[in-house]
Amino acid sequence: MDLALWIAAGALALVALAGGVSKAFLPQAKLAAARGGEWTAEAAPGFVKGLGVLELLAAAGLVLPAVTGIAPVLVPVTAVCWVLLMIGAMITHVRHGSAKLAFLNLAYLAVAVFVAWGRFAV
Repeated sequence: MDLALWIAAGALALVALAGGVSKAFLPQAKLAAARGGEWTAEAAPGFVKGLGVLELLAAAGLVLPAVTGIAPVLVPVTAVCWVLLMIGAMITHVRHGSAKLAFLNLAYLAVAVFVAWGRFAV
C-alpha cells in the first residue's frame, strides 16, 4: 500500500510540476493557443501565473514532506487541495467545451483522493 501511495503521489507531483511550469513561465498567448489552454485567453495573467505557482507548490507538497520527514501530514493536506483544484479545472474545462479534459481532471482527482485517504487513514 505504501508503494502504491508513493507512486500515486509521485505521478500527481509530475502532473502538477508540468502544469505549474507551463502556467508560471510560458507566455499566456502560447498557453491560450495550446489544446486545453483556451481558457487562459479569458483569464487575467496574474490568475494564470498564480495557478502555476499553486501547482508548483502542490508538486513539492505531494512529495517533499514525506521524503524529508518534516511535517508529513502536509502530503494528504496537499492532496485534498489538489482535489479542490481539480474540481475547479473540471468546471472550467466543461464551460469551455473540453469535456475530455474534464475526465482527465477527474482521473487526477481520483488519484488525489486515494493519496489523501491513504496518508490520512493508513
